[in-house]
Amino acid sequence: MDFGGLPHSLGHLALERCQALFAQHSNNQAVLRLLALSDFAYRILQRHPQWIDWLLDAEQMRLRTCPSPLTEPLCELDEASCFRQLREYRKRYWLKLMWLDLVAGNPIDDSIAYQSRLSEKLIDAANRWAHASVAKSNGQVCDEQGEAVPMLVLGMGKLGGGELNFSSDIDLIFTYPFAKSTEGGRRSIEAQVFYTKVAQKLIAALDQCTADGQVFRVDMRLRPFGDSGPLVMSFAAMEDYYQDQGREWERYAMLKARLLGEENRYWSEFKTLIRPFVFRRYIDFSVIESLRKMKHMIAQEVRRKGLTNNIKLGAGGIREVEFIVQALQMIRGGREPELQTPSLLSALQQLQHLCLIPAEVGEVLSQQYLLLRRTEQYLQAFDDSQTQTLPDHEQDQLRLTVLLDCTQYSEVLNKLEQAQAAVRAEFTQVIGEEPELGEALAPEFISAWEQRDISYLESPLPDAVSEAWQTSLDAFHLGLSKIQMGTRGRDVLDKLMPALLSEITQAPVAEILERVLQVILKVASRTAYLELLFENRGALQQLIKLCAHSVWIAEQIARYPILLDELIDPAVLYRPLPLSAYYSEVQQYFLRIDSEDLELQMEALRQFKQTQALRIAAADATGVLDIMKVSDHLTALAEAIIAKAVDIAWQQMVARYGAPEGADVEHKGFAVVAYGKAGGLELGYNSDLDLVFVHNRDGNSVTTGDKSISSRQFYLKLAQRLMHLFNTRTNSGILYELDTRLRPEGNSGLLAINIESFYQYQLQQAWTWEHQALVRSRMILGEPELVSRFNEIRSEVLCHSRDSGALCKDIVEMREKMRGHLDKSTDSQFDLKQGVGGMTDIEFIAQYLVLNYSHAHSELARFPDNIRILEMAYHAGVIDERTQKALTEAYCEFRDQYHLHSLNAAGRCVPLQDVSELVVAVRAAWQQLLG
Repeated sequence: MDFGGLPHSLGHLALERCQALFAQHSNNQAVLRLLALSDFAYRILQRHPQWIDWLLDAEQMRLRTCPSPLTEPLCELDEASCFRQLREYRKRYWLKLMWLDLVAGNPIDDSIAYQSRLSEKLIDAANRWAHASVAKSNGQVCDEQGEAVPMLVLGMGKLGGGELNFSSDIDLIFTYPFAKSTEGGRRSIEAQVFYTKVAQKLIAALDQCTADGQVFRVDMRLRPFGDSGPLVMSFAAMEDYYQDQGREWERYAMLKARLLGEENRYWSEFKTLIRPFVFRRYIDFSVIESLRKMKHMIAQEVRRKGLTNNIKLGAGGIREVEFIVQALQMIRGGREPELQTPSLLSALQQLQHLCLIPAEVGEVLSQQYLLLRRTEQYLQAFDDSQTQTLPDHEQDQLRLTVLLDCTQYSEVLNKLEQAQAAVRAEFTQVIGEEPELGEALAPEFISAWEQRDISYLESPLPDAVSEAWQTSLDAFHLGLSKIQMGTRGRDVLDKLMPALLSEITQAPVAEILERVLQVILKVASRTAYLELLFENRGALQQLIKLCAHSVWIAEQIARYPILLDELIDPAVLYRPLPLSAYYSEVQQYFLRIDSEDLELQMEALRQFKQTQALRIAAADATGVLDIMKVSDHLTALAEAIIAKAVDIAWQQMVARYGAPEGADVEHKGFAVVAYGKAGGLELGYNSDLDLVFVHNRDGNSVTTGDKSISSRQFYLKLAQRLMHLFNTRTNSGILYELDTRLRPEGNSGLLAINIESFYQYQLQQAWTWEHQALVRSRMILGEPELVSRFNEIRSEVLCHSRDSGALCKDIVEMREKMRGHLDKSTDSQFDLKQGVGGMTDIEFIAQYLVLNYSHAHSELARFPDNIRILEMAYHAGVIDERTQKALTEAYCEFRDQYHLHSLNAAGRCVPLQDVSELVVAVRAAWQQLLG
């Protein structure tokens, strides 16, 4: 007889059972398969053989409905009836789950989600019945409107995550919103007493063994104070407990908490109360060591109990996948609200979406987790027993072999071993083994830190380095003495510092230790950051590497420690965004920011800028980007931030005054013109922004709001709001120093001007130096018609025919005036920017070429950057190839050196002898062109 692919022994077992219950189905392979693979299913069908027709109804098996377990009005339902209905519901729907898993091959993620919803229905029904039962004689707690106040039930663990397995215990915590005596009963009782009675009845309804069995084993040990704590607590008592006494493992447990039943108005209050305990606002690396210790305790328990072949608690088991995901959730969840989910699979998807784990790692973890959960589900469905241990019994080994599509049991073992090995590898990457970093270090590093003496280091250091490091270490200890640190912080620091010395001796440069210690001193009172550097050796190495490259980077990280978070993933750190992606990235960043919270928006703009600038600097430090590309990225970043700031300012102005007539968020009628380095695509890390604001509304139009003002006033206020967004100093500093003095009539002129007024000013009133500035201008934000009009104005003004002699005289006088005030050159030192033959001379030459020759060669006015202006001048025949190459080479070399000096706070002067040939070439070009 064909048993549908079942081994002979299982087939005969199934046939024997089927003939005993319903001989008419003896040829139905699906029925035979169910009876062969589950003793529990057979026992249920022995008592309820009529349910076989329900199982064979394909439409019923496709449904994922969860009807109410209790069919009578709660006030009329006695205890015996309630208990019986709950238990029959459980058996009926667990039978359906067995059919889905063992016969229909249902995806395990669907099965555990469906099982969780069914369980939630059972728990909620028991809660509502218990409440109604206690209220009969005691009345109930009511709110101000006279509505009954329910007891809230928190599902923990896999129940909370919507991932309940077949025979799991359920972990519950009970709470109620506020303390108030009952009303409406024969006698009034305190809320605590009332809800305790409800909790006791709920537990009995689920946990008590009757002739019909048991619904769930209920575990209450996760509640505050554990077994010794009250069965139920008010919101206020819960908040006090978690604020004052909550432990790390309770944070981990509460991560999976989910309120069960029908949502009511108290849910959001409870979530707001508990969220700060679970998710820290900062990146929280303290969880790594806590989870590692917890895992170690579990491993000890596994060894103590002699648990082998355990796919949940063993190495690479289900618990390790949970630890990986939940560790990353707790580390990042305070900053990434998407991670604040009790569902492991949802969290895993979000971790990939946020690029916190590589997509391929997420895929491996997801696949192996689902395989292990499927295996666990099968093991428990065999006989409704709570087990995660691979079977010793041959019959269950055969069952597992069939269900995992293997030909023999050794294949099953191999399949699971491979899955667990893959999980274990990722677990070690994220959680690691027990902390042994300090012990693994050579004693010399520990002694050098503990004795405050660099001479303990055995590696020979140059005298100058050794002396500088000792000075830095002494200053660091002095600085620490002025900082309040907790015991945990000092413990972590005592482990971190030997590790730092071990890493830093591989690059013995005098200044590096001082720079790194300045960063650590800034974060010494914030244990989470010390833990980040100790737990993640890669982050520590990146910090050293970046501090070695640049004083500017070290100062930025010391000033804004939140940037330490960026050191975690070098793959992201050294890969700046594509130039076109900065605006979309800032938009994504702001999806998590409350649009009504201006202070938070200002902080977010600054943090986004600092984070992205650090990534650019890291790519710069490692040679991923050359100096031109660095400027391109810094300019693209500034443009994205300006665009977002305009959006924020616009929203605020429109909320107050309405929008100008005919304008909306997509057509603001407002534009931003960048001058100088921003206009010429040459921004550096600390560059100011020279901006001019223009609009295209006439003076008669007004805004549409209740508090209407003229459009001209609106745009002035919009520009003022932008200045506020940029120049206000917050905890994260200023955004950019905005300079608007290049606007028409300078500081006495309007902050935002109609574009046609701008045009008239440029034609009729602007000085030569203002036209020089216009050469380096570019509209970086505005609608196409405004951009087009600005380009027309710029081209017309620059291409205007000028008196060469007067132009030359104006430019030379302006250059001499600037040099007299700003040149820092000496007989031996050359000022890269202001020295005779330096960068500014080259810029003035480019501006002269544009202003003097564009009337005949309009292509000279096309680009705002010096390199392309010089290239256009050569192609137009205005300068020869030798001059163009000499000026371009000098400008690039000066920029490179100026950039490096800026990064290392070394000023802008270099030895004259190092650049003398370039200086001579620039002076010759100046003499040739400007006399």
